[in-house]
Amino acid sequence: MKHYWQEAAYIPDLADADAVRRVAARFLELRDDAFTGGFVLRRFENFVGAEARTWWIGGQCALVTPHPDTPDEVPDEVDLTQLEPLVAELMLPFVTVDLVRRTDGAWRVVELGDGQVSDWPLTRDPAELITALASPVGGLVGMRENGGDDAD
Repeated sequence: MKHYWQEAAYIPDLADADAVRRVAARFLELRDDAFTGGFVLRRFENFVGAEARTWWIGGQCALVTPHPDTPDEVPDEVDLTQLEPLVAELMLPFVTVDLVRRTDGAWRVVELGDGQVSDWPLTRDPAELITALASPVGGLVGMRENGGDDAD
């Protein structure tokens, strides 16, 4: 609902029960029959700089690219030190993690996905991702060698 931010996503004051109901109702209206589960409320944080999309294969970061929504905005030096062990602990063959810097300088995870909707930035050569996926380190070959599912 990010494209309907003011009307279906952002609640400036949770104490304003009418605003909460109005935003929730609009959210439900827009999602229609695609609404599943329930509502999740998050604290609003201010971010600075470009969002980065990181591409993880076998628990290791293989690529850092601009986010597809802002393909011309190259993110600053992304610090993955704290994130690396957490992504590895998921034990997933492939994920993308979108990151952005908070105003205090810390990197924040915006979204983690399994690749179903992980668009590739138009400003980058898709061969980069194909090469990373096919590489023996962490890629499909590495998954087979480490007991992961075979692609056959």
